[in-house]
Amino acid sequence: MVLSHESSCRGGHVAYLVNQYPLVSHAFIRREITAVEALGWQVLRVSLRGWDAPLVDAQDLAERQRTYFLLRGGLLPLVRALARQVWRRPAGLLRGLKLALRMWRGSDKSLPHHLAYLLEACAVLEHMLRHGALHVHAHFAANPAEVAMLTAALDRRISYSFTAHGSDIMDRPQQMGLEHTVAQARFVVAVCDFGRNQICRWVPEALWRRVVVVRCGLEPGYGADAPALQVQAASQVRLLCVGRLSKEKGQLVALLAMRRMAQQGLPLPRLILAGDGPLRAALEALVAEYGLGAYVEFLGWLSSEQVRHEMRHCTALVVPSLSEGLPVVIMEAMAHGRPVVAPYLAGIPELVLDGQTGWLYPASNEEALARAMQACLQATVHQLLAMGEAARRRVWALHDMSKNAADLVARFAAQPDAPPE
Repeated sequence: MVLSHESSCRGGHVAYLVNQYPLVSHAFIRREITAVEALGWQVLRVSLRGWDAPLVDAQDLAERQRTYFLLRGGLLPLVRALARQVWRRPAGLLRGLKLALRMWRGSDKSLPHHLAYLLEACAVLEHMLRHGALHVHAHFAANPAEVAMLTAALDRRISYSFTAHGSDIMDRPQQMGLEHTVAQARFVVAVCDFGRNQICRWVPEALWRRVVVVRCGLEPGYGADAPALQVQAASQVRLLCVGRLSKEKGQLVALLAMRRMAQQGLPLPRLILAGDGPLRAALEALVAEYGLGAYVEFLGWLSSEQVRHEMRHCTALVVPSLSEGLPVVIMEAMAHGRPVVAPYLAGIPELVLDGQTGWLYPASNEEALARAMQACLQATVHQLLAMGEAARRRVWALHDMSKNAADLVARFAAQPDAPPE
């Protein structure tokens, strides 16, 4: 694939396909779309669902007004789109059907699921052609990537790419047909080197060159208004944890680490849990059982601005996750000049340097997490400031969205070296 920055700057049309958008946890997609548009490209936002999702962020509410929702009208519009393809593109529909059947074999989803994706692809194709877009970029390697692949099968003028993040390529890559979606794509984006490694693990070596790293990013100036740390005592230390309250996000590990510190008679920080989810009631019960009520605070879902407020007033970010790719919240905290306590997991060590921009510990190890949290409590203000400045420098070296988006749109504009296999 020949990349040309000059051609990408002329702009074009691209469709972005997401399973649910906008979403509280998908601010990174919104940032990417905004950066792509700033480079002169017109972006069609296409989402399967999300028109009625609860939103707290004004930017997300505005994005919802710009988004075309495939399933909002129910099944009938999709069936009508299919009928039109039977008449207009019978050969393309046959190609799509063959691919859907291929994806079904070995999948953990039923055949009707994959046939439904073909119906959705028919609607995506019509929406793209109405607006002059010939490339679709999907976020996440599960059904959005399959729908994008089927859309391209319907009309050979259409090409597609997708960004794979974390659990979508680690938990069930074979059941998702990753080898097929990579083989048909113009290119595939991993958000970190670890993610690229995971994709390459599951696809033939001949496809590795199609898999590139384009990191998620932050808009220029993000976090620049964060005040310097003023912490003087352990009781003033505020550790912020941002994420859905669910098993894989590991808030339980953080509570176990806090309990261990209390049992050892160590001073405790304030642990601020921003987010909500299915484990909230269970976590609140454990806080009461462990006697941590004076130290743990549940904030529920926050808007982007509210998260920024918490980052400006925290000492450090703590990430207790059991499964991740490379969390955007780590980038956000580092841009605010805050060190990070996080596990040696997936792409996290590519950004967080132990002892320089934060503290790393073995994932799920509550004792090691307790030691890392204690190290944060014992650090002087001078040490925390130095780590925070190092964190700022590192995150902007790797995750400047304006630079990373330029790489991405150059790939949108480039012509493939050869037709997809």
